[in-house]
Amino acid sequence: MSDPRPIGVFDSGVGGMTVLQEIVRRSPAESTIYLGDNARAPYGVRPDDEVLTYSTQALDALVERDVKALVVACNTSTAVGLGEYRRRYDLPVLGVIRPGASAASLATRNRRVGVIATPATIRSHAYFAAIKDENPAVEVYEHATPTLVPLVEAGELKGPVAEAAVAEALAPLFGERDADGESIFPRPAGASVDTLLLGCTHYPLLRPLIAAALGERVAIVDSATATASALAELLTINALEAPGTTRGTAADAGHGGHQRPDEIAVAATHLQLTTGDVDRFLTVAVRMFGAAFPDVQAIDLAAAVR
Repeated sequence: MSDPRPIGVFDSGVGGMTVLQEIVRRSPAESTIYLGDNARAPYGVRPDDEVLTYSTQALDALVERDVKALVVACNTSTAVGLGEYRRRYDLPVLGVIRPGASAASLATRNRRVGVIATPATIRSHAYFAAIKDENPAVEVYEHATPTLVPLVEAGELKGPVAEAAVAEALAPLFGERDADGESIFPRPAGASVDTLLLGCTHYPLLRPLIAAALGERVAIVDSATATASALAELLTINALEAPGTTRGTAADAGHGGHQRPDEIAVAATHLQLTTGDVDRFLTVAVRMFGAAFPDVQAIDLAAAVR
């Protein structure tokens, strides 16, 4: 049994395309519809009730297009309303926080993880709770970095302005002291964070700058790869895989001739929707996907949702 319908992927802007990129790589037979609410980004500085309202409007619009599963590729939306979305929709809904937390808890060597995210995500302590669920021994240091999402939405991914913004955002977690000389994030003498979790799907677009600022001593983890793997498993469990999807083995993830003999693969399709400027959105899409994703359309959420 299979399901040719697309997967709906939602984010407040362009950041969720980092998750979309991994979904396409991990599950190339799957069709997708991506919706970025760029006109109202960033979500992370908004009140929780506003985030919930906007997110529900976007997810309703995807459901109206008959998607078979929803990926909330926005950490703020996941933190604020994942339980509400799962109650509202009669189809699988996957967030990005749990997969990212699992990856970070496995990556850390000294059991000290830093998390950078939007103010709303940090306020929810969703990553703190999720990482502690994975490994209670891990120390979690959360830090809000509200300046980074607008930077990404504006396409400022390199250059002196972006470098300075990234350095300023990371400073409290990695060495900045207050007026009394005390660490803003108190830690035992000699202790340091060895893993940084990018708790916003916009932040991987700044990963080269973050890596350059931190050096090789800090592992950088984001939720995109882990979320794509979790989605593939979710589709399998619910018998929602696209026709012709390969079924792998423990030794072979699905690229060694395991295509189902009774099904014919259908070419995957990809549609991207934005509430903001189509040309600006397309610039980022082309940077990430080349000419493979040319179909970008405008959407008015107020008109799209009944």
